[in-house]
Amino acid sequence: MITRYTKRTLFILATVLITSSCETAFEKNPNDFLAPVNYYETESQLMAALAGTYDILGGVYGTVWLYRTGMEGDEGYFARSTPVLGPQNFNQAASDNDTHTIWRNLFQGINRANVLLANVNKNPGIPIEIRSRIRGETLFLRGYYYFVLAQLWGGVPIFITPTASAKETDSQRNSLAEVYTQILEDMKEAEALVPNINEIQFSGRINKSAVRGILARVCLYMAGNPLKDESKFAEARSWTLKVMEDDAVAHALNPSYSDVFIKIARDEYDIKESIFEVEFWGNRTDNYTETGYVGFANGPQTSNNNTGNGFGGIRTTAKHYRKYETGDLRRDWNIADFTYNNTGENGAKTMINAISESSLYNRQAAKFRREYETLLPKAVGQTPQNFPLLRYADVLLMFAEAENEVNNGPTQAAYNAINQVRRRAFGKLLPEAENVEAHDLYGLDYTDFKTQVQDERMRELAFEQMRKFDLIRWGIFSFEMSTVQQDIERVFTTIPYYRDRFANAEQEKHTVWPIPAAELMLNKLMTQNPGW
Repeated sequence: MITRYTKRTLFILATVLITSSCETAFEKNPNDFLAPVNYYETESQLMAALAGTYDILGGVYGTVWLYRTGMEGDEGYFARSTPVLGPQNFNQAASDNDTHTIWRNLFQGINRANVLLANVNKNPGIPIEIRSRIRGETLFLRGYYYFVLAQLWGGVPIFITPTASAKETDSQRNSLAEVYTQILEDMKEAEALVPNINEIQFSGRINKSAVRGILARVCLYMAGNPLKDESKFAEARSWTLKVMEDDAVAHALNPSYSDVFIKIARDEYDIKESIFEVEFWGNRTDNYTETGYVGFANGPQTSNNNTGNGFGGIRTTAKHYRKYETGDLRRDWNIADFTYNNTGENGAKTMINAISESSLYNRQAAKFRREYETLLPKAVGQTPQNFPLLRYADVLLMFAEAENEVNNGPTQAAYNAINQVRRRAFGKLLPEAENVEAHDLYGLDYTDFKTQVQDERMRELAFEQMRKFDLIRWGIFSFEMSTVQQDIERVFTTIPYYRDRFANAEQEKHTVWPIPAAELMLNKLMTQNPGW
């Protein structure tokens, strides 16, 4: 399996040897195109190319995605009053650098995948099981990068072969339905080729549970806005059941919600719950680190190097805070009920006593906390913490949602799934827990159960960069953002700076990002998204 050491080594090889794309989907004058005439001949070369394809995940999720480009829902806001143009404030232009960088990185990942897929069988002397596994992982990554593109931009050009010539830059957009068809094709083929998570024993490499869970997510997005292919609810349900009923793995919730994220900070894998993670590692003390911003950009603010400095880039909304019921342990883990001290021992903090509604907007996101990191010394502005892309709790909630849709109302199985998540939230998942049914849901109709699932996803998956996309597929993005705006205007006499972001978000065009201006200049067949 890819260990921390071998993965770092492969990243170095990939940087030097892999074919990649650059500034836009394809550049007119690329400066890093290597003909694979004498490459892809050995297993180590294939693994280096695969590592380079994985590396794009870190480029997308490792930096601005955690506090500017990925935090666009109603659960929080970018916590800086200095006027900043960008998607975090819904006032970006097509020339926005952050969004352009993500576009570039995703197409770079797709191009890397295409080159590897074209050459994975170049040397038939490499054992077929190795080549098949690499093919499966690469197919999934290509499908995943297209999935992110589809969520952010809608229909985009589909490339499934390497570029024959760097001059071939003009490509029409495929429809959103066509992009999703390609995503499903890639991921379904991958599902048969990748190993069980028990075989690899960590969450940073593609495994069957990860593919099945993400396929369920893809199907739910296809079933919702804007495609509204409701036949995909049944398919989503089927993929979640494959995860839930896999006796070889026996996925289960960690009895402690906070421990899920403490383990992430400590670089410990919990493959029962945390199924797919973006890998980060290091403290910038050597040349082989792959650090990110998890816990720095999206954790509580502090300049205390013992705790691990934090930028404090995200604060919550009162609406988000109020979604938690009394006794829900997730509230004070996801939303800080403290501030870190700028000096003192690791984790030194001051508890927050203010509980007025206006004060809630000053509470910081706290799901990812640097005080639990064990790699010392702690780097300044960088962390080794992984970022979770799929947890078993999400699988349970996706099943509950799909089951409700397929049956036009909740079944006992749907209640069982959502109530597992809720019991853990109130510390009642362990067998010896008393009154385990105290917070269970029951007796709801289709509409009320759907609302409960939507609220439960906000509570459970807070600050895991899914809220905006959930709201869009449910068709309630503009409405939910407007409720926050109205709350702010009701609570504050002097209107704070973050009111405008929620007002801006109500424009219909913000369900997708603008196609980058650089891409429009280069690709004469590319068209802009409506409203941009």
